[in-house]
Amino acid sequence: MDVRVGRAALAAPIHPPRMHPSGAAIRIGERELYLEREGRGQRLLLLAGLGPAGSHAVFHPAFTNLAADHEVIYVDLFGRGRSGKPAHLDEIDFAGDAHDVAGLLELLGPSHVYGFSYGGLLAQQLALDRPGLVRSLALANTLHSPEMWQSNHANINRELENQYPEVWEQILALRAGGIPSTAPEMQRLFAAAMRLVRFYNPDNAEKLAHLAEPGARNQALYPVFCGADVDFIIGGKIPAIPDFRPRLREISCPMLIVAGRYDRALYPRCQRELASFAPQARFLMLERSGSFAHVEEPEMVFAAVRELIATAK
Repeated sequence: MDVRVGRAALAAPIHPPRMHPSGAAIRIGERELYLEREGRGQRLLLLAGLGPAGSHAVFHPAFTNLAADHEVIYVDLFGRGRSGKPAHLDEIDFAGDAHDVAGLLELLGPSHVYGFSYGGLLAQQLALDRPGLVRSLALANTLHSPEMWQSNHANINRELENQYPEVWEQILALRAGGIPSTAPEMQRLFAAAMRLVRFYNPDNAEKLAHLAEPGARNQALYPVFCGADVDFIIGGKIPAIPDFRPRLREISCPMLIVAGRYDRALYPRCQRELASFAPQARFLMLERSGSFAHVEEPEMVFAAVRELIATAK
């Protein structure tokens, strides 16, 4: 896909599929990011996950709930979704993403920030290095370090081995043949367990069926950013991501950490460990959620986010 280069800071409106509010391309330095706005009120910026390759589509349609009394900002990071594309995928890294998000908030003004999965790592970087831009911080189903990212995959593999032994045997056979875990034939096998690993109720996976829409995930970026064999050992750009544990106590804005009891990738034990490094944060364990709390228990998530925003100065 070609890079969209706008001549003005805010380009002509783009009208995505029905589930999305109207959006536009916005210039941040030399890069172009795609932005959607919904609702009015205090501003909440959403930073997406699905690993580093996902788009803001993971937040639709759930966060329309918060748009009833807040301005919700959806953004695609550079090289994802409808944002501009680099000449080479290798140009995308965590430091660049964090720089872009800081630039976006310099333009929009200080905001409340909700970081999900990979977006939670960016949110931590932002709150630590640019605290004046972050009014409150919500971290949902996220990580504190590359080490935790590695544990995430080890946990998934343990679940596969025990719950889907016939699938795990096929994965090991392909691995023995030198096939990396991000190869299509491997990814089809890993996907077999995602309904079990990521959800309290596996049927809730159907609520994310819209992620099949074009551009919802940059599949080509995933092995470049994470390493070709990331399901066994992290690589690519992941090792350069900071370990935030030593600094999490420094975050001074109101802070919320959201976890799911049935997240079998980032186990509750991992999430409690994250919270232990930020004792100033409220920790919310959702009893009927896996990795997608805003999908499985949206009322609980949005009530907690509203309370968090209300405490901010």
